[in-house]
Amino acid sequence: MNIPLTSDEIRQTVLRLLGEVAPEADLTALKPGVGFRDQLDIDSMDFLNFVILIHKTFGLEIPEADYPKYATLNGCVEQLSDKRAT
Repeated sequence: MNIPLTSDEIRQTVLRLLGEVAPEADLTALKPGVGFRDQLDIDSMDFLNFVILIHKTFGLEIPEADYPKYATLNGCVEQLSDKRAT
């Protein structure tokens, strides 16, 4: 059984995971509606590693077709809130 997380808890977890992939990034300046790759110095492999961390941390299957939905902080929170509710 999944324990429901608040949007803020999801947001904090996503930021922690981003910090693991991009430790040099200033996550406090992150714009929530702008793509991570546009703001952070990450490449496609870094982004893939980020999606894998989301999968492992939240225990969710993420089809490759859904990867673009996880490209922003707002998108991650929305997707993870929706998936955890089901």
